[in-house]
Amino acid sequence: MSLSRIGITFGDPGGIGPEIVLKSLSDLASLPAAEYVLFGSMAVLEDMEEILGLKLERTKLTIRDIPYPRSAAKKGAPDRDNGDASFRYFREAVESARKGELAAIVTAPVSKRAWGLAGISWRGHTDYLEQLYPGAVMTFWSEAMKVALLSHHRPLKEAVALVTRKNCERFFRVLRDGLEKVRPEAFEFLVAGLNPHAGEDGLLGNEERDALLPAIEEARASGMRISGPYPPDVVFRGALGHPERIVIALYHDQGLIPFKLAAFESGVNVTLGLPFVRTSPDHGTAFDIAGKNLADPRSLREAIRLAGDLSLGGR
Repeated sequence: MSLSRIGITFGDPGGIGPEIVLKSLSDLASLPAAEYVLFGSMAVLEDMEEILGLKLERTKLTIRDIPYPRSAAKKGAPDRDNGDASFRYFREAVESARKGELAAIVTAPVSKRAWGLAGISWRGHTDYLEQLYPGAVMTFWSEAMKVALLSHHRPLKEAVALVTRKNCERFFRVLRDGLEKVRPEAFEFLVAGLNPHAGEDGLLGNEERDALLPAIEEARASGMRISGPYPPDVVFRGALGHPERIVIALYHDQGLIPFKLAAFESGVNVTLGLPFVRTSPDHGTAFDIAGKNLADPRSLREAIRLAGDLSLGGR
C-alpha cells in the first residue's frame, strides 16, 4: 500500500514553529509511516538546525524550499518578512493539497499580527481556508476533550451576532458531514448555551430559545446525536474524559479556555469541511521562547499523528 503524503509547514520563522517541526521530524520512527513534505525555507531550516544541534535526514524528507528574504529570521516578535514567509509556506501547501498531491497538511503556528504587517487580510489559517471552502469548521481534539467552534477568530460582539437559528442549523450539518468523511463512527454532540444558565428560559437571554433549541431539534430529527443547550459553565464537565463526545461552543474563548486547561500539551486543532485533512498544534508562536531551544513539540507531534490517522486509518 502506498504511503500517505503529509505536508508540514514551518509556521512563523520568528516563533517556535521551525523548532517544533525540527524536533518532531528528527524522530521519524515515532511518527506515522508517511511521505513527509516540508514547506519552508532552507535558510531558516539550516539556522534552526544550528541552534538545536539537530540535522534532518534529507533523504527521508522532501523539502519544498520557499526562499526567505533575509539570511536569518528575526525572532521573538511579529515581523513583516516573517508574516509574508509563513503565509507563502501555508499557501503553497494548500495549493499542493488542492491538486491532490497531499492527503493532509500540518501547520505550525503563525502570527496574525505578522500577517497583518505583511498586508495579509486573513485572521489565520482557518480564515484563509474558509474563503476557499465556506464550510470549514474549527475543532479541537484530544483524548481528554473535543470541542467544535461555531465562530473562532472574531470580536466577541461579532461572534454573538452569529448565534442565529440559520447559522446554527448550517453549522450542525457541516460539522456532522465533515466528521462523516474522516471518522464515521457516531459522535455525541453537547451544545453550550450562550448566556448564563443557558438563558434560564428567556430570563437571561433569548438566543437559546429562539436560535439554539430549534436548530438542535432540526439536527436531531435528521439523526444527529445532539442535545442541549446546556449551561456553558457545566457542559464541559459532561465531555471531559469522554472522547466520543464533542462540545459545540459558540465562540472562541468559550471553547478554548476549558480545552486548553484539559489538553494544552496534547491538543490538536483540526479543520473539518475540507477535501483534505488539516491539523495544527493548539498553541501559538510563543515569541517569548523562540530560538531558545525551550519549545515543547508534543502538540505538533500529536497533530502529525492525528493527520496520519484521519487521512488513512481514521477513514
